[in-house]
Amino acid sequence: MDLTNLAIFRAVALEQSVTRAAQNLQRAQSNVTTRIQQLEEELGASLFLREGKRMLLTEQGRAFLAYAEQLLALADEARQALHPQHPAGTLRLGSMESTAAARLPQPLARFHREYPQVSLEVSTGPSLALLDAVLARRLDCALIAQPYSWQQGSWQAEELPSGVDAQAVFREELLLVLPADHPPVEHPEQVQVRTLAGFAQGCSYRHIALSWLGAGGPPMRVQEVGSYHSILACVAAGACVSVVPRSLLELPRQAPAVQSVPLLQLDTLLVRRSGNSSVAVERLHEFLQRPA
Repeated sequence: MDLTNLAIFRAVALEQSVTRAAQNLQRAQSNVTTRIQQLEEELGASLFLREGKRMLLTEQGRAFLAYAEQLLALADEARQALHPQHPAGTLRLGSMESTAAARLPQPLARFHREYPQVSLEVSTGPSLALLDAVLARRLDCALIAQPYSWQQGSWQAEELPSGVDAQAVFREELLLVLPADHPPVEHPEQVQVRTLAGFAQGCSYRHIALSWLGAGGPPMRVQEVGSYHSILACVAAGACVSVVPRSLLELPRQAPAVQSVPLLQLDTLLVRRSGNSSVAVERLHEFLQRPA
């Protein structure tokens, strides 16, 4: 199976457009269309539904995309394994929003200066979704939060799924953030605002917050938002509480009108598939552990 055809198929699937895929790949649109047709003929299956200019995956196309991701990732790992002193190729890194904002700019800049042959692709999302993407080979590695639950008055670490290796790279202090005029809080039943501002399900910080806040008082409702700026705005407005890492609050910008209470210290983990010996991932791990 031709790896070039697989890469073109993946690009069209992600962009849902032959035009945008051709631009990204620096190929003629006619060449991209021909390659897709060749792949469909080879497989004996229709991979896309054509709706005007949009290219939507069929059910068979979605199933094949998972295999294409694995084949392309394995090919990239094989190339890197042959040249361990010269990392190259594409490194797909996933990260939590807070880690990308507060922790990654400097180490990724240094990594790029030392290894310009590595093309870094960084995407963000909640920890559970990032774990799924690593296991499905859509990501080479990801930075996630060590999951914890509040059980019988103490924090208990939860196990990661099988099939991934994890290494601690950052130590974070999670803070409960409250409206500025909220009374002091030492226990979950003292939290008067019963709405949590957080990301979608699968976010470890959201899970930790609901686990602790659920130990006292009325049930919490969740207001899902798309950024930490929105989270802090909701808290400052008095409508919500939330849980964020201290490193995010300490970023150089105007301080939000909120108060904070230390809640938990936990590790940010670099996770990869078990057995993934990518040289680029190893070098990235080294850079993430270097002092700023």
